[in-house]
Amino acid sequence: MYAVLETGSKQYRVNSGDTLEIERLEVEAGQPVTFDRVLLVNNEGKVSVGAPTVAGASVVADVVEHKRGPKLIAFKMNRRKGYHRKMGHRQELTVVKIKEIKL
Repeated sequence: MYAVLETGSKQYRVNSGDTLEIERLEVEAGQPVTFDRVLLVNNEGKVSVGAPTVAGASVVADVVEHKRGPKLIAFKMNRRKGYHRKMGHRQELTVVKIKEIKL
């Protein structure tokens, strides 16, 4: 059984027991979180597709930790003009472990 859920404007395909790195959630580490925006559920070959979400479906997960992603460098340069800009970015992430998929 798997589900496709949406959080942080991104979609993830999850099974029970999976560990995901998603965009930062305002939930303390060790607390459960429920994702209600479930777009698709496959239950042993029986596929339920939502319009836009599957009614009554949810995914329950535990928040493992909060962390920051790798540093990404955005470097801009125009040759022969003396122009260069260097900017860095680190995304705030939440690590969640999927407990169960409810229908």
